[in-house]
This record gives sequence, structure tokens and C-alpha cells, in this order.
Amino acid sequence: MSSLGTDAQQLLLGLARRAIEVWLTEHALPVVPQIALLQRRQGAFVTLFRNGELRGCIGQVEPLDGLGEVIVWCAVAAATRDPRFPPLTLAELPQTEVEISLLSPPVPVRPEELLVGRHGILVSRDDRHGLLLPQVAAERAWTAERFLSEACRKAGLAPQAWRDPGTQLYAFTAEVFRESELALLRQRGAIE
Repeated sequence: MSSLGTDAQQLLLGLARRAIEVWLTEHALPVVPQIALLQRRQGAFVTLFRNGELRGCIGQVEPLDGLGEVIVWCAVAAATRDPRFPPLTLAELPQTEVEISLLSPPVPVRPEELLVGRHGILVSRDDRHGLLLPQVAAERAWTAERFLSEACRKAGLAPQAWRDPGTQLYAFTAEVFRESELALLRQRGAIE
């Protein structure tokens, strides 16, 4: 997965923020510009933070539409449909920060191949699925075993279900960027 430049990151973050704003004010979705970046098929997650705390996170591992459509849908869903939080209000939006994780395609992985901080994990068994982004384990300083156990819990499985041969494990990487980091980079560039 190639790394995006700051202009492309800004475009995606702006699209996500605009999607939330349009949804909260007009109960509609914005039109996605017809440019190559937004047409490519790629999985993504949109994570929202308010005052540094998680406020919503929704994503698509397997992209059914172009990246622009995926970002719009995930942004609105993170703001309004994450079952862990009440829907975001327009008054909260100015204090809400957007983070985007662009995903590589998931590939089967054995537990010993999992690299904490580099890989995200998708645990699947029967009709249950649990996914954790790579930054989750790194931020919490989890071991690989803890990361796998937490993904199993998220799937509604027993924490040790990852050890069972019937449980499928998939790893992926993510290019992660957020509004505050991009603003800081732009500010440093203007100073130097």
C-alpha cells in the first residue's frame, strides 16, 4: 500500500468531515468528486475523537464501492450509528477530530506472525467477526496474545478462541492519519 501525500490525506479528511456536516444539517450525503483516488477500491475506517476520547469508529474491510463512497459512509456511520455512543450532534462537531485508517487487504495469518503495532487483526468464526486496528494494540501496549484475545472478545467469542483451529485469523496493515497531525505538519512546513 503506497503512502498518501498530505494533499490526498487532507482531501479524504475533508470529505469525511463534510459528510458528517451535510448529514447532520441536511440528512443527505455529499456528492463524491470524480477523481482517481476516490474511485479506487480500498477498505477504510473512520474514527472520531471528541476531547481526545473515542466518539465513534466504523469501517469497511472489504470495499464495495470506491474509496470516496466508503469514507462518506463510514464517517456518517461513525457519527450516527456506532452502538457504543449516542449520535453526534452538530454542536459537538467543532470539537470532534477525524482520523482515517486506509486498510490493506486482509490476509490469513498465524498467531506467531502477528506484528503488534504493524498489523491489525480480524478474527472470524462462524458468523462472528471481531476487528481491531493496528493502532489499538500499540496505543495500549498490548502483547500479541492480548491483542488476539481482545479481538475475540469483540467478536463475542471466548478470549482464547484464537487458539482454536476453527477460528480464522487475518492480518492487515493501515495507513493512519488524523486532522491534528496533518495540521501540525502543515504548520511546521509554513514555519521552516
